[in-house]
Amino acid sequence: MFEFLFPFFLVVLFLIVLSKIWRNNARKYISSDSVASAYDAWTQDKLLERLWGEHIHLGFYPTGKKNIDFRKAKVQFVHELVKWSGLDKLPQGSRILDVGCGIGGSSRILAEYYGFNVTGITISSAQVKRARELTPQRLNCNFQVMDALDLKFEDGSFDAVWSVEAGAHMSDKIRFANEMLRTLRPGGYFALADWNSRDLGAYPPSFFEKLVLKQLLEQWVHPNFISINEFSNIIRTNENSSGRVSSENWNSYTNPSWYDSIIEGIRRPSVILSLGPFAIVKSIREIPTILLMNWAFRKGLMEFGVYKCRG
Repeated sequence: MFEFLFPFFLVVLFLIVLSKIWRNNARKYISSDSVASAYDAWTQDKLLERLWGEHIHLGFYPTGKKNIDFRKAKVQFVHELVKWSGLDKLPQGSRILDVGCGIGGSSRILAEYYGFNVTGITISSAQVKRARELTPQRLNCNFQVMDALDLKFEDGSFDAVWSVEAGAHMSDKIRFANEMLRTLRPGGYFALADWNSRDLGAYPPSFFEKLVLKQLLEQWVHPNFISINEFSNIIRTNENSSGRVSSENWNSYTNPSWYDSIIEGIRRPSVILSLGPFAIVKSIREIPTILLMNWAFRKGLMEFGVYKCRG
């Protein structure tokens, strides 16, 4: 019964009522500037950092093990992607580009645990400022404001390129892949994780699914979603890749993150209250989209794609 009523309540309560309340504040993608503005705001109010820690991305939960600390799961995700993609085979001192680095959580792990020299880029100046504040000088990390669709690095500058949950904000997926692979040296390692839709051409969305996708796009500044196979083909046919691309759907490993991201607010109510009354409103605003994300990933409308290849 709950499975039947759940989508109904999401449509009626969240998509209609809340979208009307916040329609003037919807974070609809307009340009890369809208992505920068959204992340500047999320970083400056410090709500996500206080609740979720230094990693805004999803966590990794081994199959059957869901009672894992949310923040530890996020750290574990980095280690799992490193191991799966082969980055752990690189020697210390290797040059790594972290595309869409956020406030530097993954960059710091790559530098501290693996001894890499990491350059993190993000389009948000507030994120760069905060990443620099959080990073000890002993770590080989540097952070720059830069558009991922126009990387200011020479061809082959890095031994590995890493990106987690940034591609969904890119309006041009082909250019996004091309810029990353262009900066990867021949034989270097490419590791990427992202939110994808299922193949909407082969399996068109229902009316309800179209409403869900619209909300997911407009609330978190996403221009579009593409499938895992579509992005795999983009990488495979790029002139700077070896053409041997591996991809997987990590939904089963990452899905518990959605409920945990809400539960963190219940576990740490003092965090929200300490940031003032507007923090409560902001927290409530995110819940409908998080629940819709959870539903979409559980039902297979959305997929968590991971990709690896060599330059």
